[in-house]
Amino acid sequence: MLVALISVLGVACLIMLEAVVRARLGDSIIQAPTRIYASPIVLEPGDEAQRDRVETQLERLGYRRARRGRVRIGEYYLGSGTWVVGRRAFRLGDRLDPGGVVTIGLGYRDRISSIRDEDGNRLRTVSLEPELIRSAFGPSQEDRVPVPLGQVPDHLVNAVLSVEDQLFFDHWGLHLKRIAGAAVANVRARRVVQGASTITQQLAKNLYLSARRSPIRKLREAAMALVIEARYSKEEILEAYLNEIYLGQDGALAIHGVGRAAQFYFGKDVSQLDVSEAALLAGIIRGPSLYSPFRNPEAARNRRNLVLELMLNREVITQSEYRRAQSSSLGLRAMPRLAYAGRYFADLVMEELSARYGRDIRERGFTVFTTLDMRLQVLAERAVRDELERLERYYPRLRREESPLQAALVALDPRSGEIVAMVGGRDYGQSQFNRAAKAYRQPGSSFKPIVALAALTERTFTLASRLEDEPLSVETHAGLWEPANYDGKFHGMVTVREALERSLNVPFARLGMAVGFERIAATGHKLGIDSRLRPLPSLALGSSEVTPLELTRAYGVFAAEGFRSELHSMLGVFDRAGELVDRAELVGEEVYAPEEVFLVTSALIGAVEHGTGRGLSSLGYRGAVAAKSGTTNDFRDAWFIGFTPSLVVGVWVGFDDGKSVGLPGSRAALPIFGRFLVDAIGRHGEDDFSVPRGLEIADVDRETGLLGGPGCRGEPEVFLRGTAPQESCSPYWRPARRSRIANSRLYDRVAPLISELRRLLRGGNN
Repeated sequence: MLVALISVLGVACLIMLEAVVRARLGDSIIQAPTRIYASPIVLEPGDEAQRDRVETQLERLGYRRARRGRVRIGEYYLGSGTWVVGRRAFRLGDRLDPGGVVTIGLGYRDRISSIRDEDGNRLRTVSLEPELIRSAFGPSQEDRVPVPLGQVPDHLVNAVLSVEDQLFFDHWGLHLKRIAGAAVANVRARRVVQGASTITQQLAKNLYLSARRSPIRKLREAAMALVIEARYSKEEILEAYLNEIYLGQDGALAIHGVGRAAQFYFGKDVSQLDVSEAALLAGIIRGPSLYSPFRNPEAARNRRNLVLELMLNREVITQSEYRRAQSSSLGLRAMPRLAYAGRYFADLVMEELSARYGRDIRERGFTVFTTLDMRLQVLAERAVRDELERLERYYPRLRREESPLQAALVALDPRSGEIVAMVGGRDYGQSQFNRAAKAYRQPGSSFKPIVALAALTERTFTLASRLEDEPLSVETHAGLWEPANYDGKFHGMVTVREALERSLNVPFARLGMAVGFERIAATGHKLGIDSRLRPLPSLALGSSEVTPLELTRAYGVFAAEGFRSELHSMLGVFDRAGELVDRAELVGEEVYAPEEVFLVTSALIGAVEHGTGRGLSSLGYRGAVAAKSGTTNDFRDAWFIGFTPSLVVGVWVGFDDGKSVGLPGSRAALPIFGRFLVDAIGRHGEDDFSVPRGLEIADVDRETGLLGGPGCRGEPEVFLRGTAPQESCSPYWRPARRSRIANSRLYDRVAPLISELRRLLRGGNN
């Protein structure tokens, strides 16, 4: 009876073990992670050469600078008229781009004139190696590049078998003679000094068991090894082992498998390894920390030479191959300059992938190319980190251990809707909460451009319309609401432009009530804000909470001349076979006419020149930019959001618990914005803003809101065609007369197109 019971239990255990093995290995013995990459750099003839971006990416990936005539794989040369890049191999699922040396010729104004491969053949396009942002595999931080056994070179297989399990193809999962010998040695030493595990046992341990040594674990390991051997072929077991074995650390990521290890240590695809490199990888298996060639090069060299000697003894390499490999250098790649950046952004991408493809996305083996510009991302993270530290040095009261000062930064391409940089906090290691996409905060005065757009498109208001800046009291459900200006003063009658440039609260509260809260909310939603905008009097002053990503997107419509694009973080998704399964398409619509949004843009240019954004010039930025600061009640939230013709950037600074920063947006958030802008596009910026058709410029007297003229000097103002004042404050005014355009800073901004505007003023659409 007892024997029968034991037999039944034994069979049940074997069935359970087989179920566990089948569940872990499944139909495919190689488990592929989802790998997320930054935006790839694709070069084509005719493109402008982006030297800074190319060089930064190559340096971050560990490419070495070389001389022009001696560029090898993993090296580069960037000359004044010629670039040469030794592209590493890149694996897209099961597909392999072997890389190779390409020569890029530069022509007039540093535009790419030609691209040629090593044989001199012309190429239509070439992609540089993209930068990995994240490798996601299950719940653990594992990084691997699965490779079929057929793509692993024979000398690497022989190296692994020589040092780990020379009788692998002869045993059935256990090596009894080795087990007995190891047991004797361990008993004599009274501790574990020798192992006897076969490759199959190591695979069982890595897949199913903990690393803690104990008799029970060894028994389970042996039993699982027997099940694996019974269910899978030797080739399948070896393939799984080569893709599963732990081979070191890349920061927080654990390197598993020879595919990723070949990339990490040598900058090569595993199929391109030579005998020396194969022996080094095989030697690392025993102790990735002990034999790390980066940390302990001498120990790694000795271990490699031992593996080579074992390979020679087994006659899997020749004497000449042995001597050549033993005398060669370790052949390591240059270490990447920086650790992984863009981790908040990577989380956002993973959430979007999970929403589209299900929660098992980590093990789908997708290759995802994103919109993230790694050069801009690194600059954004540096600007946030350095400027927050500077604020804490200047204002020690901001230094708090329990809840440190935080910031978020978002940078978008306004035309395409691509998220090119995202910082969700000052330290991802301490807090993974993405404040850029998930923190709902009051925008304060940075919401005023939306109010201005709602008013100006109604065409009952212009930038020259006069608003009363006097005490205001409004009865609300919450009690009496009495808005006040930042400086605590009132300024009489001001124009809409002055109120926006100087960020005056009371005139904007009056403007909001005149326009209507429902219209303001509708305008915000039309610009891309999804959050609820409560129709209250305080909405005009930014009382409804939004995320930095939402508000930055809204400003992007101004930068894109009225075009609202759908935001996206991914360019393309490829499956494990290397087939494209999803790609981004430019989706959007023109929600406002270019001339309508330019009215607000012109006022935001003025806000930078002589309003709340004038601190940008002290940071060294001299280029075209339109921007607005924002500060909420009690200084709890500080904002600065602005745009150039091709880049829109939003910055928020505050405490997670909502405590007061004590500084306005122009002092807390503007320095981050300015630092990033200077580093990203240079002190002189880009081309100026284009002036759309459908506008007219007229000199307006700000005291009366009428046209200027002799006896009452006017200043130039921009109007939608047909909305400029028809009467003049001049005593010499004649109804048909229009004043000349005065010389001013605004005039200088639009000077290149002023002749076109004058032609329009003279009346024609021709």
